[in-house]
Amino acid sequence: MTEFSSISSFHEALYAGKTTCESIVRLYLDRIGQSRHLNAYLEVFTEEALAQAMDLDARIRKGERPGSLAGVVVGIKDVICYKGHQVTAASKILEGFTSLYSATAVERLVAEGAIIIGRLNCDEFAMGSTNENSAYGKVLNALDNSRVPGGSSGGSAVAVQAGLCQVSLGSDTGGSVRQPADFCGIVGLKPSYGRISRHGLIAYASSFDQIGIFGSNIADVAIVLQVIAGPDAYDSTAAQREVPDYQAGLRHNKTRRFAYLKDALHHEGLDKEMRTGYENFFETLKSAGHTVEGVNFDYLDYVVAAYYVLTTAEASSNLSRFDGVKYGYRTPGENLDLSDFYRKSRSEGFGKEVKPRILLGTFVLSAGYYDAYYTKAQQVRRLVVEKMRSILGEYDAILLPTVPSTAFRIGEKMDDPIAMYLADIYTVLANLTGVPAISVPLQRHSNGMPYGVQIITKEFDEENLLQIANNMLQEQQVDIS
Repeated sequence: MTEFSSISSFHEALYAGKTTCESIVRLYLDRIGQSRHLNAYLEVFTEEALAQAMDLDARIRKGERPGSLAGVVVGIKDVICYKGHQVTAASKILEGFTSLYSATAVERLVAEGAIIIGRLNCDEFAMGSTNENSAYGKVLNALDNSRVPGGSSGGSAVAVQAGLCQVSLGSDTGGSVRQPADFCGIVGLKPSYGRISRHGLIAYASSFDQIGIFGSNIADVAIVLQVIAGPDAYDSTAAQREVPDYQAGLRHNKTRRFAYLKDALHHEGLDKEMRTGYENFFETLKSAGHTVEGVNFDYLDYVVAAYYVLTTAEASSNLSRFDGVKYGYRTPGENLDLSDFYRKSRSEGFGKEVKPRILLGTFVLSAGYYDAYYTKAQQVRRLVVEKMRSILGEYDAILLPTVPSTAFRIGEKMDDPIAMYLADIYTVLANLTGVPAISVPLQRHSNGMPYGVQIITKEFDEENLLQIANNMLQEQQVDIS
């Protein structure tokens, strides 16, 4: 049994009787077992996945077509709820908690025949850029086990990178899908805010969070987006918009007008070899008939600060529900008054990255500091939104680095939180403004690690975004294997 290059090639073989859902599930279960050292999976649903596969096979033998994702093996980040299964946000404070309902995205996957094979490791409550902040241990980059896979959706990225599932779901609050996709050399999509329901996604920062998709090619990402996107009665922020046929749109090709942010390309934090790689890539696009022009973006040095003020403020509110009273971790201490009970439960339950963000968020929302920090950050957000809309009104897409460097060594940035946070400088733009963005692999660095290019389009223009990304990969004939 061999892995298939895409969902379409798998389905072609499946319906021709050349393979079965059970055999593909067993393939991935074997691989997961052989790759435990990567720590990508927190839990594997072995018996359930095999039972679902056998049921699908029986239906297919009867001549049925059980759905557009029939037999497709999917992993989900441990912040996405799946009824009857544990979900912990990789945190001690939710250890052992079983979800009472499924996220809308998961329900839609299962309805189309997808097989959820397990839950994937991540930074605690999706807070981190390296996947070193999980209460259940760090995830290793499959290309180089001495390096991080990126975060916070590191387990989701490695699962696709190492061939431990066909596609996976993550979440992206400030780059948590695109950054690990870049570090792992795969495709990572963050759709527009509201394109996918957030119902069943454990909240970090509610006006930023978005479920995202990892895949090894654009076509697989497109079909998954088609399935899980759309309005949802359980999420008032889910957009009431028709979902286009993303797969059909991939076939179109035309010349484009691209902008790149000069402030980003010439930022002092960007690796010099990567800068040269992007400059050469832009010249290649020009040679292919596309327009590629640099534009000024005066707010780049403010976006990370604004992002962390706003997201920590929202996290302070969202994470207040985890207090040890109704569910999750509870301090074993006795004879505590209520205040001490809350303090000890939360201090012992939350990890070292989550606690400072809660404290910072509480501070920026406090009397006397609200206007100085939170209000100012909202004003920066508005300026960034207006500037991005202006640029995207003149160009088909914006091209950016995804991350300033290739994957870090494990532990390299843990003692320097400022350097860690600055790694988000190129990805937070899409979250601040709510626009869709994708990271696709571009080249290999001389250090052997891959790096990608980030593409950003107008709000709810995923059809154009996927089309551009697909054409770029085909034109560049990217191969980072």
